[in-house]
Amino acid sequence: MELRNIAIIAHVDHGKTTMVDQLLRQSGTFRDNQKVDERVMDSNDLEKERGITILSKCTSVVRGDVRINIIDTPGHADFGGEVERILSMVDGVVVLVDAAEGPMPQTKFVTAKALGLGLNPIVVVNKADRPDARHHEVHDECFDLFVALDANDQQLEFPMLFASAKEGWAAETPEGPKDNLDPLFDLILSHVKAPASATPETAALPFAMLATTLERDDFLGRVLTGRVEQGTIKRNDVIKAMSADGTLIQEARISKLMAFHGIERVSVDEAGPGDIVAIAGLTKATVADTLCAMEVTDALVAQPIDPPTLAMTFSVNDSPLAGQEGSKVTSRMLRDRLDREAEGNVAIKITETESGDAFEVGGRGELQLGVLIETMRREGFELSISRPRVMFKSDPQTGQRLEPVEEVQIDVDDEYSGVVMEKLGIRRAELLDMRPSGGSKTRIILHVPTRGLIGYHPEFMTDTRGTGVMNRVFHAYAPSRGDVPRRQNGVLVSTEQGNSVPFALWNLEDRGDLFITSGIPVYQGMIIGENARTGDLDVNPMKVKALTNMRSSGKDEAVRLSPHRQMALEAALTYIQDDELVEVTPKSIRLRKRLLLPHERKRASREAG
Repeated sequence: MELRNIAIIAHVDHGKTTMVDQLLRQSGTFRDNQKVDERVMDSNDLEKERGITILSKCTSVVRGDVRINIIDTPGHADFGGEVERILSMVDGVVVLVDAAEGPMPQTKFVTAKALGLGLNPIVVVNKADRPDARHHEVHDECFDLFVALDANDQQLEFPMLFASAKEGWAAETPEGPKDNLDPLFDLILSHVKAPASATPETAALPFAMLATTLERDDFLGRVLTGRVEQGTIKRNDVIKAMSADGTLIQEARISKLMAFHGIERVSVDEAGPGDIVAIAGLTKATVADTLCAMEVTDALVAQPIDPPTLAMTFSVNDSPLAGQEGSKVTSRMLRDRLDREAEGNVAIKITETESGDAFEVGGRGELQLGVLIETMRREGFELSISRPRVMFKSDPQTGQRLEPVEEVQIDVDDEYSGVVMEKLGIRRAELLDMRPSGGSKTRIILHVPTRGLIGYHPEFMTDTRGTGVMNRVFHAYAPSRGDVPRRQNGVLVSTEQGNSVPFALWNLEDRGDLFITSGIPVYQGMIIGENARTGDLDVNPMKVKALTNMRSSGKDEAVRLSPHRQMALEAALTYIQDDELVEVTPKSIRLRKRLLLPHERKRASREAG
């Protein structure tokens, strides 16, 4: 059976996973009476809750006598490491672009990677049924994007289709016919070449493949997925794993060999060049290692992964409430869990600090690290997390300090463009383009230091009354642009331990915004609100009304608390300052001072000058 290996890449929310759903349905993968979830490829709980793809996943469909392996990729820039490593497994890409929004920053990011590897793209303008669709303008924008990314002549002759993944049709014109996805299937078969390694000569060579993804299975242990580059592999074969420099890692027997049929992994007896397979039985091999026959001596070349640009410090929870909600509270458990994460997630880098009970975790952005924290939280971990900080570099020639700069694309109502430009100007932004995008909206494109964007999104949503859309992607390292302003207001810090009292909180409402309500456990050094002024304020959230034997001439006022501000995990991480931490447990997210006692904080402030 012939093979085609493709990846579907696009910006977040442009319809990749919905398109894969329809390809599976129209290929006959599911029975007519089979109940299938919407966005079936988003199988992770967090993916379903957030409506985004976090992990790359492989599926396959059969079209005539051709098997098409399809890889659904994440659309958010923070998970770009997933996209970079799987592009080595495919021979073509389908670039999905929203018919109204056009190419977005993440489209540019992943398309640049694909074009750099020489992959020939198919462009699909999705959501062509939108009333505000700009079909032919988006076509021109895609061509301009490919030219800007130095695409070769063959890549610039890309075929194009208009489609609606939700309605399940694709056609050469926006007008239709709007019947099915047959035009997309036919284009994949005609435009994407079979794997170059799928030849009799390559099949006769010793087996070799590059491990691209790693996952853990409760029954099979470590499962490594990749594309067979040469030779054939059978179940129970003895193979070896080599690192990139050719060092032997281990020798092992394959206990399970699986291929992808539809959305399921099916056990097979043999696989050949070009096949995407999952292998179980190796206990030490990891991503980017070469799995090969015993006689192979040279390791396969793995695609380089962009380094992390943001870091946070993960440490064990040492607050007075530690151990009450979680089951995994020791540094040993934390170290083992982070090591496991770093094995499978090549975009994350773990460094142990001098203290030994804290670990610096580097990643691509707040969302990626926030997803990791949320996953660990659900597994029963209790953590203390520091404020995100950017990872600087030094220019090897000039010695100048370099910092990560991101390309930011903002779509905002015309009336709010002024305040957005003012706020980003303070944050050392450099304006690249500003133009009307139709519908009384303005599109602004800027280069902004990553430092300037930490904690800006909630402020941006407030300034635009919730109507603004901001997309960002890593651009490059550039010379440091100087100081960036931080949070102006101080915080309200608890001085007592116990449960908060309504009367005390009611009196504190004049002091600022509260983060807690009544009856919530608090402790000394815990942040319970934001001060209306600069500087921190120590307060007592447990103060009760003084009772006397004097009769009041009037009726006691009923205590009615205003709604408190609830912070999601990502918002809490970007809100805190360097002397503060986010305490994360399976049931709670709390803010606290790094030093809980007031006199210790004063001493540290004096020493810092």
